Amino acid sequence: MLHKIDIPSGVDSRLVPDAIAKSIELAKQRIETFQDRWDRPQIEQFVAADYSHVFQALDWTLETQMTIGRRFVEWGCGFAIVSACAAHLGLDVIGIESEDVLLVQGQTTVKDWGVPVELIHGNFLPPGAESLADDPMLPSLGHKIENAYESLGLDLDDFAMVYSYPWPGEDDFHEAVFDRYAARGALLMMFCGPNDIRLYRKS
Repeated sequence: MLHKIDIPSGVDSRLVPDAIAKSIELAKQRIETFQDRWDRPQIEQFVAADYSHVFQALDWTLETQMTIGRRFVEWGCGFAIVSACAAHLGLDVIGIESEDVLLVQGQTTVKDWGVPVELIHGNFLPPGAESLADDPMLPSLGHKIENAYESLGLDLDDFAMVYSYPWPGEDDFHEAVFDRYAARGALLMMFCGPNDIRLYRKS
C-alpha cells in the first residue's frame, strides 16, 4: 500500500540555484515556441509542469526522506526538464517518452543542461499494467509501442523513485500501477497541477 508523505507548504520558498532557474526559463521558452507552431498537429497529452516547484520538491525529498537507491524514472518525460532537474540533484535518471518529437526536444534539454540522462522511446507502463485502469480511455493507455523496461533490461521495481504528471482523472491509475509494480520503500512523486505535488512511499 501507499503511504502519503506531506510536502510542507513552504517548499516553494527553497532556493533554486540561479543556473537551474535560468535553464528552466530557457526550456519554458522552447516549450512555448513548440506549442505555438501551426505547421504540425498539437500533442494534446503534453502539458508543462511548474518545473521550479518540482525542483524544490525533489530537493526537499532528497534532503529529508530515506531512499532505497538513486535510480529515478520519469514517466512521459516530454522535454525532460524534470529528468534534467533530477540528474542535477545527483540521481541516476531515465526518462521514458512515447512521442518521437518530444523525445527529440528532451534530448535538446539534456544536451543544453549538460546532465547525464538516458532517454528512452517507449511505453512507461509495465507489461500488464493496463488491466489496473478503471477507464479504458485514459491517456496513459493505448501506446502501441515497445515496452521501455524490456528495452532497458529493467523492471519498475529497479527504481528508487518515479515521477509522473498524470492527466486529470488518472492519478489513481498511476498510484495503482506504482503500488502494484514498484519496489517496497520506493517513492512516487506526482505533479497534479499548480501547488499540488504529491509524494508517496510504497510500504
